[in-house]
Amino acid sequence: MKYLLLVSTSFLLTACYLLPTQKPSPWLVIDTFNTKTLTGWQLADTQNNTIPFLENAQVTEIRPFDLTSDLASASDSVSASIKGATANAPTTDNAPTAEPRPVPNPVLSVNNGYLIKKPAPDGVVGNRKALSFKALPKPVPVGETYTFYTRIRVERFPNNHAFGISNMHPADIIKHGYNAFEPTLRVTDKAESNGFKNNGSLMVKIDSEDKYRQYANVKNIDTNKDAKPLQEGEWYSIWYVVNNATVKNGGQVYSVYVKGGEFASQSLVYENANFRMKRELPLIYFLANCNTGPLKQPYGNGGLAYDDIYMSEGINLTVPY
Repeated sequence: MKYLLLVSTSFLLTACYLLPTQKPSPWLVIDTFNTKTLTGWQLADTQNNTIPFLENAQVTEIRPFDLTSDLASASDSVSASIKGATANAPTTDNAPTAEPRPVPNPVLSVNNGYLIKKPAPDGVVGNRKALSFKALPKPVPVGETYTFYTRIRVERFPNNHAFGISNMHPADIIKHGYNAFEPTLRVTDKAESNGFKNNGSLMVKIDSEDKYRQYANVKNIDTNKDAKPLQEGEWYSIWYVVNNATVKNGGQVYSVYVKGGEFASQSLVYENANFRMKRELPLIYFLANCNTGPLKQPYGNGGLAYDDIYMSEGINLTVPY
């Protein structure tokens, strides 16, 4: 009887061991902001014209979700046991050619947080390029297609934000600013120099001979109209499918899908938007940029919140949790 029990136990253990394990997620984490301080991010204010001069003007920090408001609007990704604390992240010196100062590693974790990014604190204007960037966990080679996923929420308008993917290293990101972007998404209600007023809709980069028409609003295909302005306080999920093939092979373009606001379910909102520079190099950094506008005509520094930034090989329109 003793030997029978031993054999039975051995069989059960072997059977358990042989059970198929869950497949690893195809999504690679860029950041989920579930720690007190930023990890791996570099910050630089490369055109800091604030008066009085504020050396580290940009606000780029992790904040905890608030149970009474944030949890309700982001219930698909936030646990009911949220706790945490806000920690300021240091920025770099005001010099376009200076090496970016790394942000310290976290010491303690929080259950869930998000990144708030602003060019400067409330009431401060004149910071024209507030850069925040982090290396991708895996480069996107030339010729490959990857899907990027990001959740965003407008803190408030007026503002001017852009985010996307770069094929430049830190020193060149600092040097080139907006021209370090390739696939780019934009959120702003600023007026352009020719007087055209953006309305706060999500925008993509397009090729255009008109210097004032470098972005286009995403579309609501059901209504055949431009999408509505992003709603303040509303979380939007964005999938951007990035084709990093050469131009000759139909690449250097990206398509965008959105869920949130007027889009009750995941919706294709733009096909074949254009890379900004088309350098045809491996994509290696996630990049976010924002600015308050010039001192003489500031257009505001409302923040944009980011959460759950992921990447996945190929076309992947699932939710990465």
